[in-house]
Amino acid sequence: MSSIGAELIALLPRLRRYALKVSRSPEAADDLVQAACERALLGAERAAGAPFDVWMFCIMRNLHIDLLRRQKTRGETVDVDDQPEVAGEDGRLVTESRLMLDRVSRAIDALPEEFRDVVLLVCVEEFSYREAAEILGIPIGTVMSRLARARLRLAEATGMDGQDEGIIAGARA
Repeated sequence: MSSIGAELIALLPRLRRYALKVSRSPEAADDLVQAACERALLGAERAAGAPFDVWMFCIMRNLHIDLLRRQKTRGETVDVDDQPEVAGEDGRLVTESRLMLDRVSRAIDALPEEFRDVVLLVCVEEFSYREAAEILGIPIGTVMSRLARARLRLAEATGMDGQDEGIIAGARA
C-alpha cells in the first residue's frame, strides 16, 4: 500500500466525523470523504510543507464549499438529526450525556459559520490554532478571537459555568 493510502486510512474516521458535522447528512458526508480521498489519490498538488491532515481537511472544506454553491439550485436535503437513533443503554448517565451532547450540538449548529468552523477544527478535530488558520485561510489571531467568542456563546447557550468549560475548551497552540 502506498504511503498516501496508509495515511488516508488512518485519517478516515476524522474526515468522516468532520464531513458528517458540516454536511449534516450521512450520505453527503460519505460522498464528501470519498471525493476528498479521490482528489488526494489522483495527485492533487499538496501545499508545500503542509502536514497531510491539514492538506486533506483543506481539500474537504473546499469541496464542501463547492457543493454548497451547487446545492443552491437543488431541492431539499435531510438533516442527520432527523434520522431515528438506534436505541442505546438505558440509564441516567446515558440520558444526561445525550441531553448535554444534543444541547452542545444544537448550540454549535446555531453558531455563525465562521465560529462553527473554528470550533469544529480546534475543539473536535484537535487541530492547533496554526493548523486551523491554515485550513481556513485566515490569520492565527482571527482563529483565536473567533474561538474565544464561540466558546462564550456555547457556554451561554448550554448554561455551562466555569467548571464545565473543559468540555468545549481544550486546544493546542
